[in-house]
Amino acid sequence: MVGRGSVNQEIYDSLLLLQHRGQDSTGIATAERSGVVHMAKAKGQVREAFRTRDMRSLLGDIGLGHVRYATKGTASSEEEAQPFYVNAPYGIVLVHNGNLTNTRELTGELFHKDRRHLNTSSDTELLVNVLANELQSSISGLELDPEQVFQAVTRVHERVEGSYATIALIAGYGLLAFRDPFGIRPLILGTRKHEDGHYEWVVTSESLVLENGEFEVVRDVDPGEAVFIDLEGRLHTKQCAPETQLAPCSFEYVYLARPDSVMNGISVYEARLRMGDRLADTIAKYTPEGTIDVVMPIPDSSRPAAMQVARKLGIEYREGFYKNRYIGRTFIMPGQAVRKKSVRQKLNAMSSEFKGKNVLLIDDSIVRGTTSKEIIQMARDAGAKSVTFASAAPPVRYPHVYGINMPSRHELVAHGRTIPEIAEELGADFIVYQEVEDLKAAIIEGSDLDDLDMSCFDGRYVTGTVSDEYLAWVEGSQES
Repeated sequence: MVGRGSVNQEIYDSLLLLQHRGQDSTGIATAERSGVVHMAKAKGQVREAFRTRDMRSLLGDIGLGHVRYATKGTASSEEEAQPFYVNAPYGIVLVHNGNLTNTRELTGELFHKDRRHLNTSSDTELLVNVLANELQSSISGLELDPEQVFQAVTRVHERVEGSYATIALIAGYGLLAFRDPFGIRPLILGTRKHEDGHYEWVVTSESLVLENGEFEVVRDVDPGEAVFIDLEGRLHTKQCAPETQLAPCSFEYVYLARPDSVMNGISVYEARLRMGDRLADTIAKYTPEGTIDVVMPIPDSSRPAAMQVARKLGIEYREGFYKNRYIGRTFIMPGQAVRKKSVRQKLNAMSSEFKGKNVLLIDDSIVRGTTSKEIIQMARDAGAKSVTFASAAPPVRYPHVYGINMPSRHELVAHGRTIPEIAEELGADFIVYQEVEDLKAAIIEGSDLDDLDMSCFDGRYVTGTVSDEYLAWVEGSQES
Protein backbone atom coordinates (compact mmCIF):
# COMPACT_ATOMS: atom_id res chain seq x y z
CA MET A 1 0.00 0.00 0.00
CA VAL A 2 1.13 3.55 -0.80
CA GLY A 3 -0.75 6.12 1.33
CA ARG A 4 -0.63 9.70 2.50
CA GLY A 5 -0.19 8.89 6.18
CA SER A 6 0.57 5.94 8.41
CA VAL A 7 -0.46 2.72 6.63
CA ASN A 8 0.13 0.17 9.40
CA GLN A 9 -3.50 -0.05 10.56
CA GLU A 10 -4.89 -0.39 7.05
CA ILE A 11 -2.45 -3.17 6.24
CA TYR A 12 -3.40 -4.94 9.48
CA ASP A 13 -7.12 -4.61 8.67
CA SER A 14 -6.51 -5.92 5.16
CA LEU A 15 -4.67 -8.97 6.48
CA LEU A 16 -7.64 -9.76 8.72
CA LEU A 17 -9.81 -9.87 5.59
CA LEU A 18 -7.33 -12.22 3.92
CA GLN A 19 -6.83 -14.52 6.91
CA HIS A 20 -8.57 -17.36 5.05
CA ARG A 21 -5.59 -17.52 2.68
CA GLY A 22 -3.22 -18.76 5.41
CA GLN A 23 -2.86 -19.13 9.16
CA ASP A 24 0.72 -20.39 9.60
CA SER A 25 2.31 -16.97 9.97
CA THR A 26 1.93 -13.31 9.12
CA GLY A 27 4.07 -10.22 8.67
CA ILE A 28 3.95 -6.48 7.99
CA ALA A 29 6.71 -4.19 6.71
CA THR A 30 6.55 -0.40 6.37
CA ALA A 31 9.00 2.27 5.26
CA GLU A 32 9.45 5.93 6.04
CA ARG A 33 10.23 8.39 3.25
CA SER A 34 13.82 8.50 4.48
CA GLY A 35 14.09 4.85 3.49
CA VAL A 36 14.11 3.39 7.00
CA VAL A 37 12.31 0.02 6.95
CA HIS A 38 10.35 -1.44 9.86
CA MET A 39 9.15 -5.03 10.00
CA ALA A 40 7.21 -7.32 12.34
CA LYS A 41 6.36 -10.96 11.66
CA ALA A 42 5.36 -13.96 13.74
CA LYS A 43 3.78 -17.39 13.67
CA GLY A 44 0.02 -17.68 13.90
CA GLN A 45 -2.95 -15.61 12.86
CA VAL A 46 -3.09 -11.84 12.50
CA ARG A 47 -4.96 -11.07 15.71
CA GLU A 48 -2.52 -13.03 17.84
CA ALA A 49 0.67 -12.07 16.02
CA PHE A 50 0.82 -8.30 16.43
CA ARG A 51 0.90 -6.36 19.69
CA THR A 52 0.44 -2.63 20.26
CA ARG A 53 4.22 -2.18 20.47
CA ASP A 54 4.57 -3.85 17.07
CA MET A 55 2.03 -1.53 15.47
CA ARG A 56 3.64 1.56 16.99
CA SER A 57 7.00 0.56 15.53
CA LEU A 58 5.61 0.15 12.00
CA LEU A 59 6.13 3.74 10.87
CA GLY A 60 5.73 5.05 7.35
CA ASP A 61 3.25 5.78 4.57
CA ILE A 62 4.21 2.82 2.38
CA GLY A 63 4.07 -0.83 3.32
CA LEU A 64 2.98 -4.38 2.64
CA GLY A 65 1.76 -7.44 4.50
CA HIS A 66 1.25 -11.17 4.09
CA VAL A 67 -0.55 -14.18 5.56
CA ARG A 68 1.11 -17.52 4.84
CA TYR A 69 0.40 -21.15 4.63
CA ALA A 70 3.34 -23.30 3.66
CA THR A 71 3.72 -24.76 0.17
CA LYS A 72 7.52 -24.71 0.40
CA GLY A 73 9.78 -24.78 3.41
CA THR A 74 8.71 -25.41 6.98
CA ALA A 75 5.20 -24.47 8.03
CA SER A 76 6.07 -23.80 11.67
CA SER A 77 9.26 -21.81 11.09
CA GLU A 78 9.05 -18.13 11.99
CA GLU A 79 12.17 -17.54 9.90
CA GLU A 80 10.20 -18.46 6.77
CA ALA A 81 7.35 -16.06 7.52
CA GLN A 82 7.01 -13.30 4.95
CA PRO A 83 8.02 -10.53 4.18
CA PHE A 84 11.68 -11.18 3.28
CA TYR A 85 14.26 -8.39 3.29
CA VAL A 86 17.58 -7.79 1.51
CA ASN A 87 19.58 -4.65 2.19
CA ALA A 88 20.95 -4.04 -1.33
CA PRO A 89 20.26 -2.38 -3.62
CA TYR A 90 18.50 0.34 -1.58
CA GLY A 91 16.70 -2.16 0.67
CA ILE A 92 13.98 -4.43 -0.74
CA VAL A 93 11.14 -6.10 1.18
CA LEU A 94 9.06 -8.66 -0.69
CA VAL A 95 5.95 -10.82 -0.28
CA HIS A 96 4.86 -13.47 -2.73
CA ASN A 97 1.81 -15.63 -3.36
CA GLY A 98 2.51 -18.72 -5.44
CA ASN A 99 5.18 -21.35 -5.89
CA LEU A 100 8.38 -21.35 -7.95
CA THR A 101 9.05 -24.58 -9.84
CA ASN A 102 12.75 -24.10 -10.68
CA THR A 103 14.03 -23.54 -7.15
CA ARG A 104 16.86 -26.07 -7.54
CA GLU A 105 18.31 -24.26 -10.55
CA LEU A 106 17.84 -20.81 -9.01
CA THR A 107 19.52 -21.83 -5.77
CA GLY A 108 22.61 -22.94 -7.66
CA GLU A 109 22.66 -19.81 -9.80
CA LEU A 110 22.33 -17.47 -6.84
CA PHE A 111 25.21 -19.13 -5.00
CA HIS A 112 27.66 -19.76 -7.83
CA LYS A 113 26.84 -16.92 -10.24
CA ASP A 114 25.26 -14.13 -8.22
CA ARG A 115 27.22 -14.74 -4.98
CA ARG A 116 24.10 -14.43 -2.87
CA HIS A 117 23.48 -16.28 0.38
CA LEU A 118 20.18 -17.98 1.22
CA ASN A 119 19.26 -18.63 4.83
CA THR A 120 16.03 -20.62 4.42
CA SER A 121 14.40 -23.03 1.97
CA SER A 122 11.65 -20.50 1.17
CA ASP A 123 11.12 -19.71 -2.51
CA THR A 124 10.17 -16.19 -1.43
CA GLU A 125 13.74 -15.65 -0.24
CA LEU A 126 14.87 -16.93 -3.63
CA LEU A 127 12.58 -14.49 -5.40
CA VAL A 128 13.65 -11.41 -3.47
CA ASN A 129 17.30 -12.25 -4.14
CA VAL A 130 16.71 -12.75 -7.86
CA LEU A 131 14.86 -9.41 -8.00
CA ALA A 132 17.63 -7.67 -6.01
CA ASN A 133 20.32 -9.08 -8.26
CA GLU A 134 18.54 -8.01 -11.44
CA LEU A 135 17.73 -4.58 -10.02
CA GLN A 136 21.38 -4.10 -9.12
CA SER A 137 22.29 -4.93 -12.72
CA SER A 138 19.76 -2.39 -14.06
CA ILE A 139 21.02 0.61 -12.12
CA SER A 140 22.93 3.04 -14.32
CA GLY A 141 23.09 6.13 -12.10
CA LEU A 142 22.57 7.35 -8.57
CA GLU A 143 18.78 7.43 -8.82
CA LEU A 144 16.38 4.60 -9.59
CA ASP A 145 13.76 5.25 -12.27
CA PRO A 146 10.73 3.13 -13.23
CA GLU A 147 12.30 1.93 -16.48
CA GLN A 148 15.20 0.40 -14.58
CA VAL A 149 12.71 -1.34 -12.30
CA PHE A 150 10.86 -2.75 -15.31
CA GLN A 151 14.11 -3.98 -16.87
CA ALA A 152 14.78 -5.91 -13.67
CA VAL A 153 11.32 -7.49 -13.70
CA THR A 154 11.80 -8.53 -17.34
CA ARG A 155 14.91 -10.45 -16.34
CA VAL A 156 13.12 -11.96 -13.33
CA HIS A 157 10.53 -13.37 -15.75
CA GLU A 158 13.38 -14.82 -17.83
CA ARG A 159 14.90 -16.60 -14.83
CA VAL A 160 11.92 -17.66 -12.73
CA GLU A 161 9.40 -20.41 -13.49
CA GLY A 162 6.10 -21.18 -11.78
CA SER A 163 3.43 -18.97 -10.25
CA TYR A 164 4.11 -15.68 -8.49
CA ALA A 165 2.00 -12.69 -7.60
CA THR A 166 4.58 -10.42 -5.99
CA ILE A 167 4.64 -7.13 -4.11
CA ALA A 168 7.94 -5.48 -3.18
CA LEU A 169 8.80 -2.33 -1.29
CA ILE A 170 11.93 -0.55 -2.55
CA ALA A 171 13.11 1.70 0.29
CA GLY A 172 13.13 5.37 -0.60
CA TYR A 173 11.50 4.84 -4.00
CA GLY A 174 8.12 3.10 -3.98
CA LEU A 175 6.09 -0.06 -4.32
CA LEU A 176 6.50 -2.64 -7.08
CA ALA A 177 4.02 -5.39 -7.98
CA PHE A 178 4.23 -7.97 -10.74
CA ARG A 179 2.45 -11.12 -11.84
CA ASP A 180 3.74 -14.25 -13.55
CA PRO A 181 3.23 -14.49 -17.36
CA PHE A 182 0.30 -16.88 -16.92
CA GLY A 183 -1.51 -14.89 -14.21
CA ILE A 184 -1.93 -18.08 -12.17
CA ARG A 185 -2.20 -16.34 -8.82
CA PRO A 186 -4.45 -13.28 -8.43
CA LEU A 187 -3.35 -9.64 -8.16
CA ILE A 188 -5.64 -6.62 -8.33
CA LEU A 189 -5.01 -2.85 -8.26
CA GLY A 190 -7.11 -0.25 -6.47
CA THR A 191 -6.97 3.49 -5.75
CA ARG A 192 -8.65 6.29 -3.84
CA LYS A 193 -8.14 10.03 -3.85
CA HIS A 194 -6.77 11.58 -0.66
CA GLU A 195 -8.15 14.90 0.58
CA ASP A 196 -4.90 16.61 -0.47
CA GLY A 197 -5.54 15.59 -4.09
CA HIS A 198 -2.93 12.84 -4.25
CA TYR A 199 -3.83 9.24 -4.99
CA GLU A 200 -3.36 6.33 -2.61
CA TRP A 201 -2.89 2.84 -4.00
CA VAL A 202 -3.37 -0.77 -2.95
CA VAL A 203 -2.33 -3.99 -4.69
CA THR A 204 -3.85 -7.13 -3.20
CA SER A 205 -4.91 -10.72 -3.86
CA GLU A 206 -8.65 -10.20 -3.55
CA SER A 207 -11.05 -7.38 -4.38
CA LEU A 208 -12.80 -7.50 -1.00
CA VAL A 209 -9.80 -5.67 0.50
CA LEU A 210 -10.40 -2.74 -1.85
CA GLU A 211 -14.13 -2.61 -1.20
CA ASN A 212 -13.64 -2.74 2.56
CA GLY A 213 -11.12 0.11 2.44
CA GLU A 214 -13.32 2.19 0.12
CA PHE A 215 -10.83 1.93 -2.72
CA GLU A 216 -11.97 1.97 -6.32
CA VAL A 217 -11.13 -1.20 -8.20
CA VAL A 218 -8.91 -0.15 -11.12
CA ARG A 219 -8.27 -3.56 -12.72
CA ASP A 220 -6.45 -6.84 -12.36
CA VAL A 221 -2.71 -6.68 -12.94
CA ASP A 222 -2.14 -8.36 -16.30
CA PRO A 223 -0.08 -11.54 -16.63
CA GLY A 224 3.58 -10.55 -16.97
CA GLU A 225 2.84 -6.92 -16.11
CA ALA A 226 4.72 -4.82 -13.57
CA VAL A 227 3.18 -1.93 -11.65
CA PHE A 228 5.40 0.64 -9.90
CA ILE A 229 3.97 3.34 -7.62
CA ASP A 230 6.41 6.02 -6.54
CA LEU A 231 6.36 7.85 -3.22
CA GLU A 232 4.29 10.70 -4.70
CA GLY A 233 1.54 8.31 -5.71
CA ARG A 234 2.34 8.29 -9.44
CA LEU A 235 1.46 5.04 -11.21
CA HIS A 236 3.85 3.50 -13.76
CA THR A 237 3.03 0.26 -15.60
CA LYS A 238 4.72 -1.89 -18.23
CA GLN A 239 4.29 -5.33 -19.78
CA CYS A 240 7.56 -7.07 -18.91
CA ALA A 241 7.07 -10.55 -20.39
CA PRO A 242 7.43 -11.21 -24.13
CA GLU A 243 4.67 -13.83 -24.19
CA THR A 244 1.68 -14.01 -21.86
CA GLN A 245 -1.44 -16.09 -21.43
CA LEU A 246 -4.07 -15.61 -18.73
CA ALA A 247 -4.73 -19.00 -17.11
CA PRO A 248 -5.69 -18.37 -13.47
CA CYS A 249 -5.88 -21.13 -10.89
CA SER A 250 -9.28 -22.81 -10.88
CA PHE A 251 -8.89 -23.76 -7.21
CA GLU A 252 -9.22 -20.09 -6.23
CA TYR A 253 -12.84 -20.26 -7.39
CA VAL A 254 -13.48 -23.72 -5.96
CA TYR A 255 -12.12 -23.15 -2.48
CA LEU A 256 -9.39 -20.67 -1.65
CA ALA A 257 -10.89 -17.22 -2.36
CA ARG A 258 -13.66 -15.63 -0.33
CA PRO A 259 -17.02 -15.70 -2.11
CA ASP A 260 -17.37 -11.90 -1.95
CA SER A 261 -14.28 -11.39 -4.12
CA VAL A 262 -14.09 -10.80 -7.85
CA MET A 263 -11.02 -12.23 -9.61
CA ASN A 264 -10.14 -11.75 -13.27
CA GLY A 265 -13.58 -10.22 -13.75
CA ILE A 266 -15.37 -13.28 -12.34
CA SER A 267 -17.45 -13.23 -9.16
CA VAL A 268 -16.31 -16.13 -6.97
CA TYR A 269 -19.80 -16.45 -5.48
CA GLU A 270 -21.53 -16.59 -8.86
CA ALA A 271 -18.98 -19.12 -10.13
CA ARG A 272 -19.81 -21.35 -7.16
CA LEU A 273 -23.51 -21.03 -7.87
CA ARG A 274 -22.88 -22.19 -11.44
CA MET A 275 -20.81 -25.10 -10.11
CA GLY A 276 -23.89 -26.16 -8.16
CA ASP A 277 -26.13 -25.94 -11.22
CA ARG A 278 -23.85 -28.20 -13.24
CA LEU A 279 -23.19 -30.57 -10.36
CA ALA A 280 -26.95 -31.06 -9.94
CA ASP A 281 -27.19 -32.42 -13.49
CA THR A 282 -24.40 -34.92 -12.79
CA ILE A 283 -26.00 -36.00 -9.51
CA ALA A 284 -29.31 -36.58 -11.27
CA LYS A 285 -27.53 -38.63 -13.93
CA TYR A 286 -25.61 -40.96 -11.62
CA THR A 287 -27.65 -41.19 -8.41
CA PRO A 288 -30.66 -43.58 -8.26
CA GLU A 289 -34.00 -41.81 -7.93
CA GLY A 290 -35.39 -41.66 -4.41
CA THR A 291 -32.03 -42.07 -2.66
CA ILE A 292 -31.81 -38.43 -1.48
CA ASP A 293 -34.15 -36.84 1.07
CA VAL A 294 -32.16 -33.74 1.96
CA VAL A 295 -29.20 -31.68 0.67
CA MET A 296 -26.65 -30.35 3.17
CA PRO A 297 -23.49 -28.26 2.65
CA ILE A 298 -20.19 -28.75 4.42
CA PRO A 299 -19.72 -25.19 5.72
CA ASP A 300 -18.71 -22.73 4.41
CA SER A 301 -17.31 -22.61 0.88
CA SER A 302 -19.67 -25.29 -0.49
CA ARG A 303 -22.84 -23.50 0.58
CA PRO A 304 -23.55 -21.66 -2.73
CA ALA A 305 -23.16 -24.88 -4.73
CA ALA A 306 -25.32 -26.85 -2.28
CA MET A 307 -28.12 -24.28 -2.46
CA GLN A 308 -28.18 -24.56 -6.24
CA VAL A 309 -28.12 -28.36 -6.16
CA ALA A 310 -31.12 -28.41 -3.83
CA ARG A 311 -33.01 -25.85 -5.91
CA LYS A 312 -32.37 -27.58 -9.22
CA LEU A 313 -33.14 -31.09 -7.95
CA GLY A 314 -36.20 -29.89 -6.02
CA ILE A 315 -34.92 -31.44 -2.77
CA GLU A 316 -35.09 -29.84 0.66
CA TYR A 317 -32.00 -27.87 1.70
CA ARG A 318 -30.96 -28.11 5.36
CA GLU A 319 -28.00 -27.09 7.49
CA GLY A 320 -26.88 -30.20 9.37
CA PHE A 321 -23.44 -29.16 10.55
CA TYR A 322 -22.59 -26.43 13.01
CA LYS A 323 -19.17 -24.88 12.42
CA ASN A 324 -16.83 -23.74 15.17
CA ARG A 325 -15.39 -20.58 13.64
CA TYR A 326 -12.43 -20.50 16.00
CA ILE A 327 -10.73 -23.45 14.31
CA GLY A 328 -8.56 -22.87 11.23
CA ARG A 329 -9.25 -24.27 7.76
CA THR A 330 -8.48 -27.99 7.84
CA PHE A 331 -7.30 -28.17 4.22
CA ILE A 332 -4.35 -25.89 4.87
CA MET A 333 -3.27 -27.49 8.12
CA PRO A 334 -0.03 -29.46 7.74
CA GLY A 335 -0.04 -33.18 8.44
CA GLN A 336 -2.80 -35.77 8.14
CA ALA A 337 -2.99 -36.36 11.92
CA VAL A 338 -3.55 -32.67 12.62
CA ARG A 339 -6.26 -32.45 9.94
CA LYS A 340 -8.09 -35.51 11.27
CA LYS A 341 -8.09 -34.26 14.84
CA SER A 342 -9.33 -30.82 13.83
CA VAL A 343 -12.40 -31.98 11.88
CA ARG A 344 -14.53 -32.89 14.91
CA GLN A 345 -13.33 -29.77 16.69
CA LYS A 346 -14.45 -27.73 13.71
CA LEU A 347 -17.78 -29.36 12.84
CA ASN A 348 -20.61 -30.83 14.87
CA ALA A 349 -23.42 -32.85 13.29
CA MET A 350 -26.91 -32.06 14.60
CA SER A 351 -28.69 -35.41 15.04
CA SER A 352 -32.15 -33.94 14.50
CA GLU A 353 -31.24 -33.13 10.89
CA PHE A 354 -29.73 -36.53 10.07
CA LYS A 355 -31.76 -39.17 11.88
CA GLY A 356 -33.42 -41.61 9.47
CA LYS A 357 -32.68 -39.52 6.36
CA ASN A 358 -30.94 -40.25 3.07
CA VAL A 359 -28.49 -37.37 3.07
CA LEU A 360 -26.68 -35.72 0.17
CA LEU A 361 -23.60 -33.87 1.45
CA ILE A 362 -22.02 -31.24 -0.80
CA ASP A 363 -18.41 -30.18 -0.37
CA ASP A 364 -16.27 -27.86 -2.51
CA SER A 365 -13.64 -30.55 -3.16
CA ILE A 366 -12.14 -33.81 -1.96
CA VAL A 367 -8.36 -33.65 -1.74
CA ARG A 368 -6.73 -36.04 0.69
CA GLY A 369 -10.06 -37.47 1.79
CA THR A 370 -9.24 -37.24 5.50
CA THR A 371 -11.83 -34.56 6.21
CA SER A 372 -14.47 -36.14 3.96
CA LYS A 373 -14.13 -39.54 5.61
CA GLU A 374 -14.58 -38.05 9.07
CA ILE A 375 -17.60 -36.02 7.97
CA ILE A 376 -19.30 -39.04 6.40
CA GLN A 377 -18.78 -41.01 9.61
CA MET A 378 -20.15 -38.09 11.63
CA ALA A 379 -23.30 -38.12 9.48
CA ARG A 380 -23.73 -41.85 10.08
CA ASP A 381 -23.12 -41.46 13.81
CA ALA A 382 -25.81 -38.75 13.82
CA GLY A 383 -28.31 -41.24 12.42
CA ALA A 384 -28.21 -40.82 8.64
CA LYS A 385 -29.86 -43.72 6.80
CA SER A 386 -27.51 -43.33 3.83
CA VAL A 387 -24.84 -40.83 2.81
CA THR A 388 -24.21 -39.62 -0.73
CA PHE A 389 -21.20 -37.32 -0.99
CA ALA A 390 -20.82 -34.89 -3.89
CA SER A 391 -17.86 -32.67 -4.78
CA ALA A 392 -18.29 -29.36 -6.62
CA ALA A 393 -14.81 -30.00 -8.07
CA PRO A 394 -13.61 -32.97 -10.14
CA PRO A 395 -11.37 -35.69 -8.66
CA VAL A 396 -8.01 -34.26 -7.59
CA ARG A 397 -5.67 -36.78 -9.21
CA TYR A 398 -2.48 -34.76 -9.74
CA PRO A 399 -0.21 -32.60 -7.56
CA HIS A 400 -0.82 -28.85 -7.52
CA VAL A 401 2.55 -27.12 -7.86
CA TYR A 402 1.46 -23.49 -8.30
CA GLY A 403 0.69 -22.49 -4.72
CA ILE A 404 -1.90 -24.88 -3.29
CA ASN A 405 -0.53 -27.42 -0.83
CA MET A 406 -1.26 -30.76 -2.48
CA PRO A 407 2.17 -31.89 -3.65
CA SER A 408 2.17 -35.67 -3.35
CA ARG A 409 0.17 -38.06 -5.50
CA HIS A 410 0.06 -40.73 -2.80
CA GLU A 411 -1.72 -38.25 -0.49
CA LEU A 412 -4.57 -37.69 -2.97
CA VAL A 413 -7.48 -40.05 -2.36
CA ALA A 414 -8.51 -39.97 -6.05
CA HIS A 415 -5.05 -40.81 -7.39
CA GLY A 416 -5.07 -44.36 -8.78
CA ARG A 417 -8.63 -45.07 -7.62
CA THR A 418 -11.92 -45.39 -9.47
CA ILE A 419 -14.92 -43.47 -8.14
CA PRO A 420 -16.49 -46.62 -6.58
CA GLU A 421 -13.16 -47.32 -4.89
CA ILE A 422 -13.09 -43.75 -3.55
CA ALA A 423 -16.62 -44.20 -2.18
CA GLU A 424 -15.52 -47.38 -0.41
CA GLU A 425 -12.41 -45.68 0.99
CA LEU A 426 -14.43 -42.75 2.35
CA GLY A 427 -17.34 -44.85 3.60
CA ALA A 428 -20.01 -43.25 1.40
CA ASP A 429 -22.91 -45.03 -0.30
CA PHE A 430 -22.33 -42.96 -3.44
CA ILE A 431 -19.69 -40.44 -4.54
CA VAL A 432 -20.43 -37.90 -7.28
CA TYR A 433 -17.82 -35.55 -8.73
CA GLN A 434 -18.14 -32.50 -10.93
CA GLU A 435 -17.02 -33.15 -14.50
CA VAL A 436 -13.78 -31.38 -15.51
CA GLU A 437 -15.36 -29.54 -18.44
CA ASP A 438 -18.36 -28.54 -16.31
CA LEU A 439 -16.08 -26.93 -13.73
CA LYS A 440 -14.24 -24.97 -16.39
CA ALA A 441 -17.49 -23.83 -18.02
CA ALA A 442 -18.98 -22.82 -14.65
CA ILE A 443 -16.00 -20.59 -13.84
CA ILE A 444 -15.43 -18.86 -17.18
CA GLU A 445 -19.09 -18.44 -18.21
CA GLY A 446 -19.80 -14.81 -19.15
CA SER A 447 -16.15 -13.74 -18.92
CA ASP A 448 -13.36 -13.06 -21.40
CA LEU A 449 -11.36 -16.01 -20.08
CA ASP A 450 -10.79 -19.02 -22.30
CA ASP A 451 -8.31 -20.98 -20.18
CA LEU A 452 -7.67 -21.94 -16.57
CA ASP A 453 -4.98 -23.79 -14.70
CA MET A 454 -6.75 -27.04 -13.84
CA SER A 455 -3.59 -29.11 -13.45
CA CYS A 456 -4.66 -30.86 -10.24
CA PHE A 457 -7.71 -32.19 -12.11
CA ASP A 458 -6.40 -32.86 -15.63
CA GLY A 459 -2.61 -33.06 -15.23
CA ARG A 460 -1.96 -30.23 -17.73
CA TYR A 461 0.50 -27.73 -16.23
CA VAL A 462 0.02 -24.42 -18.02
CA THR A 463 3.61 -23.20 -17.69
CA GLY A 464 4.83 -26.21 -19.67
CA THR A 465 7.87 -26.55 -17.39
CA VAL A 466 6.64 -29.20 -14.93
CA SER A 467 8.19 -32.61 -15.62
CA ASP A 468 7.61 -36.03 -14.07
CA GLU A 469 11.12 -35.77 -12.61
CA TYR A 470 10.18 -32.48 -10.92
CA LEU A 471 6.98 -33.96 -9.48
CA ALA A 472 8.94 -36.92 -8.10
CA TRP A 473 11.47 -34.54 -6.55
CA VAL A 474 8.72 -32.47 -4.91
CA GLU A 475 7.09 -35.58 -3.48
CA GLY A 476 10.42 -36.78 -2.11
CA SER A 477 11.37 -33.49 -0.53
CA GLN A 478 8.05 -32.29 0.87
CA GLU A 479 7.51 -32.72 4.58
CA SER A 480 4.55 -34.85 5.63
